[in-house]
Amino acid sequence: MILYVPANVLPVIESSTPFDNRTDTILSGVIHLWTTGSMFLAAIVFTASIVIPAAKLGSLALLLVQAQRRSTWRPDQRAKLYRATHYIGRWSMVDIYVGAVLVAMVQLKAFASIVPGPGALYFAGVVILTMMASMSFDPRLTWDAVDAP
Repeated sequence: MILYVPANVLPVIESSTPFDNRTDTILSGVIHLWTTGSMFLAAIVFTASIVIPAAKLGSLALLLVQAQRRSTWRPDQRAKLYRATHYIGRWSMVDIYVGAVLVAMVQLKAFASIVPGPGALYFAGVVILTMMASMSFDPRLTWDAVDAP
């Protein structure tokens, strides 16, 4: 959760052309896409890079707190939440992959250059650690309090 803040505050991408130099955070990139008319792409980036990681962090926190408290509150819904969080975790690295491909493709030094910013490392950390947290959570903990005599 701590890495989520610098991932969204620090620049994720630094681009330069002979006419312009830009450093973009995830949100400033979304705003740039939106204002330049790429609203659909802006919505996808916003959802994949801001909403989904926040939702994964929130759902993992909820699952951990409920398991720690040995809660009997809606175990079937929590099991579905775990499965959804675990499934989405598989697709989390798509953002990092797209960024890496973009950086690799746009290396025409005379015309344009794109390099990852420091926020990209934090964002990758968020993605990797949430994937590991999801994989290490034992979903049977959801049912332990319900099955206890």
